[in-house]
Amino acid sequence: LKFSLPYEFSTKNTCVCRLLYLLQQESSSTELRTECAVVLGSLAMGTENNVKSLLDCHIIPALLQGLLSPDLKFIEACLRCLRTIFISPVTPEDLLYTDATVISHLMALLSRSRYTQEYICQIFSHCCKGPDHQTILFNHGAVQNIAHLLVSTSYKVRMQALKCFSVLAYENPQVSMTLVNVSVDGELLPQIFVKMLQRDKPIEMQLTSAKCLTSMCRAGAIRTDDPCIVLKTLPCLVRMCSKDRLLEERVEGAETLAYLIETDVELQRMASITDHLIVMLADYFKYPSSVSAITDIKRLDHDLKHAHELRQAAFKLYASLGANDEDIRKKIIETENMMDRIVNGLSESSIKVRLAAVRCLHSLSRSVQQLRTSFQDHAVWKPLMKVLQNAPNEILVVASSTLCNLLLEFSPSKEPILESGAIELLCSLTQSENLALRVNGIWALMNMAFQAEQKIKSDILRGLSTEQLFQLLSDSDVNVLMKTLGLLRNLLSTRPHIDHIMSTHGKQIMQAVTLILEGEHNIEVKEQTLCILANIADGTTAKELIMTNDDILQKIKYYMSHSNAKLQLAAMFCISNLIWNEEEDPWAAATANNGIVAVAGSQERQDKLRDMGVVDILHKLSQSSDPNLCDKAKTALQQYLA
Repeated sequence: LKFSLPYEFSTKNTCVCRLLYLLQQESSSTELRTECAVVLGSLAMGTENNVKSLLDCHIIPALLQGLLSPDLKFIEACLRCLRTIFISPVTPEDLLYTDATVISHLMALLSRSRYTQEYICQIFSHCCKGPDHQTILFNHGAVQNIAHLLVSTSYKVRMQALKCFSVLAYENPQVSMTLVNVSVDGELLPQIFVKMLQRDKPIEMQLTSAKCLTSMCRAGAIRTDDPCIVLKTLPCLVRMCSKDRLLEERVEGAETLAYLIETDVELQRMASITDHLIVMLADYFKYPSSVSAITDIKRLDHDLKHAHELRQAAFKLYASLGANDEDIRKKIIETENMMDRIVNGLSESSIKVRLAAVRCLHSLSRSVQQLRTSFQDHAVWKPLMKVLQNAPNEILVVASSTLCNLLLEFSPSKEPILESGAIELLCSLTQSENLALRVNGIWALMNMAFQAEQKIKSDILRGLSTEQLFQLLSDSDVNVLMKTLGLLRNLLSTRPHIDHIMSTHGKQIMQAVTLILEGEHNIEVKEQTLCILANIADGTTAKELIMTNDDILQKIKYYMSHSNAKLQLAAMFCISNLIWNEEEDPWAAATANNGIVAVAGSQERQDKLRDMGVVDILHKLSQSSDPNLCDKAKTALQQYLA
């Protein structure tokens, strides 16, 4: 008995239990057991509830046990049923990997018949979801066992083997590096994949082989300038984006092409001038098509189904195309209603479309010209801020990265973003458990603080709080630490701002600087910290916090003689600012902590640093082979003669 139409049954139906019982009874004839597997497979082709019910009845262990039978027809029936169950979205892929011996046995069954080859490859391609599954299949010899199937006389076998490799190689350098060196009948796999790209091959085969070559290229197994990528894979994927292809093919083609060119500027430039791709993609936004006749209802339903996927794919590809080249970004933005489409995309109901739209916006926001023109004309910051108010983390990460660009000092959007309450939002991001959000939050604040008014700087410090600032400076991630130091450096710029901030937060900032200089940090972190000290030393009253801290002075002296020239130079900037001889100074006065504090003049500072041995080090550095160090040392020594 086979059901030709979807058939739904109740879990109370003893029919299924009886079929599974007969399937597992060795006393049952092979023919009966085979028919039981066939009927169960037909039931699995029904609704998702059918599959859930079969899973509840523990059908998978029963079918896997059946694979131990010596009878090929029974094995094929069990595999066919397993294939149907595993391709269902309700079946957990991990069920295939619960017993380590199952994969080994499936590999051994590959040689039994073209049906075992087709079904097993299909099972593998549907159940390979991520690096753990890839590793298991790879370690069980999937590459070696499946490679020869690419030249099978059966199209279905070739196709399923190809699909298997496309999921095995995706974002997996180990598999990709292995594939590039495997040969079948004297021909390397990349050459076989290229043959499958030819126009006379079925579209499904062209697309899947392009995905294999794309994954191998992204993994570094094939160079981006290899002819098989430049002359075969890229043109094939652009072809898949054309209007005469099926909607699902256009989606897959655009998404694969976006992945291929994502990190390579030459491929981006090549794709942008191939077959008018940028203009071609604009058509992706024209679905569903307007229909009037009742006979087009079926087409409308089809268009509606794929409309979100098309927009998502187009945004992704535009994002990759515009990742690096200014001219390409300009062409994208000049495409019909492009900025309006992005703005609309930011408020779509589909999370995937919203994410792709934000990625596209982020890519285009790298353009100084567009930040000043198109982004301002369309007030892009408004829907972006709305996205940041309430969105999943994956969208927040990209949206906050985009906001970092909109807060650059030359962006006209910076001021209205500040007025919309961005400081509070960004300060909250710095407290996120998500690392990327912490980095972006502090990065955006760093951009915001650059050449900002004192009020904005004070608002940032108030919003962050001293406790949170210390938390960020103690973060285990070096990117968070570097961006936080960058923020401090931007806050401590221009003398009035330096003196004001150090009068209110000086003790805490000096404590943080000490901790970092004493800690196990890389050269870049130490250099940034010394640059902060140099900024403090440039203050009128703030420099007294350094001059009265012998521990900090000894650290600056130590870094003047460090083996790394960058750290030496940063320490030299500190010294230069401390000894600088200004007019109307030796004595200055400053109001700090509601009291008058006398600040030592340049002569007194110079004398103290001379007593510490700083002048001797300056004389040595004035003979340095490094021209920057030499010049800075000579300039500093001149201050002692002024």
